[in-house]
Amino acid sequence: MVNRPSTIEPILSDAVEQNTAHNLVMDKSSLIALYCVPALPIINTTDQQSLQQVHEQRVTLYQAQQQRTKNLYLVSESVRPTYLVPLLKSQFIEYQRYKMSVKLDQRGIIDTSEIETLWQQLHIADDLITQIVQNMPAQRPVGWQVSAGGYNHLRLPTVGRQRSSQVIADQESINSYVLGHFGVMSYTYDRAYFIGHVVGYLFCCYYLAHLSIPYMVTTLPKGQVAHYEYASLDTAKMVRLLQTLDDRCKKRTYQLAVLCARLSDYRTDKRIEKMLIAEVNEFDKQQQQRSLDALLQHGLMPDALD
Repeated sequence: MVNRPSTIEPILSDAVEQNTAHNLVMDKSSLIALYCVPALPIINTTDQQSLQQVHEQRVTLYQAQQQRTKNLYLVSESVRPTYLVPLLKSQFIEYQRYKMSVKLDQRGIIDTSEIETLWQQLHIADDLITQIVQNMPAQRPVGWQVSAGGYNHLRLPTVGRQRSSQVIADQESINSYVLGHFGVMSYTYDRAYFIGHVVGYLFCCYYLAHLSIPYMVTTLPKGQVAHYEYASLDTAKMVRLLQTLDDRCKKRTYQLAVLCARLSDYRTDKRIEKMLIAEVNEFDKQQQQRSLDALLQHGLMPDALD
C-alpha cells in the first residue's frame, strides 16, 4: 500500500533496528490484528491513583499506536496489504452507522448512492495517505489540544474521563486510522489530545471546518503527557511549521479530510434526522384536522377516515 518514505521515519521511533527482526516474522493476519483492539474503560474519578492510571493508559495507547504504524511501514511488501483501510471498514463506527441508516430508510427518503460509492471506493483513502506521507517534510512530533463543543466529533479513542458513557476503541473509526499515519490522538472529557506531524493537525481542522463544527485549538503544554516526547509550539512557530509544507501535501490532506467528513456518522445522523421528520409528517395533517372538526360537529367520524 505504502512505500517506505524517509520522511516518515522521524515521526516513528528511533528504534527501527530493534524491530527489524520482529517485522520479518510478522504475517499479514498479525499485522491486521494490531488494528483490532478493545476499548479502554472509562475512569471518571479524579483521585490521585485514578489520574495516574489514566496517564498510564494514555502513554500505553500512544506507544501502541506508534509501534503499529512503524510495523506497517517496515514489514515486507508481501506482508503489507495492498489496501488496508477496506479490510478494517466493518469495525468503523461510521460504517456501522451508515449500514443502520440504510435499514432505517424504509420510505426511500435518503439517496444513499453517493455515500455507498464512497464506501466502495474507500481504498482511495490509502492512496491519499501514501501521497501525503511521500511529500510531508520530516519533523519532530508536536502537541496540540482540539476542542469541539465538548463532543468527540472526530471519534478518537477515549481515555480517562468522559461526558457520556460511550467508549471508543483505538482504530474504531476511520479518523483514528487516518491519524495513526501522522501521529497519535486520544479523546478525554471535552478535548482531543494530538501529538504528531503537523498534517494530522491540518486534517482535524479541515475535517471539523467541512462539517461546520465550531472548534478551538490550543498548544499542548509540556508535561501534559509525561514520558512521551513532543514539541509544545506557540502560534507563531506553528505558522512557520505549516509554511514548510508542500502545497500538494496540504491539498491531499484536505481531500482526505473531506472524504472522511462525508463518511462521518455526524453526516449520517443528519440523514437519520430527515427520516425522523418524515415519520412525524407521514400523513396529511390538514385532512386529519377536517376529520376531527367533523367529529366535533356531528359526533360521528366521517365515512372516509383517511
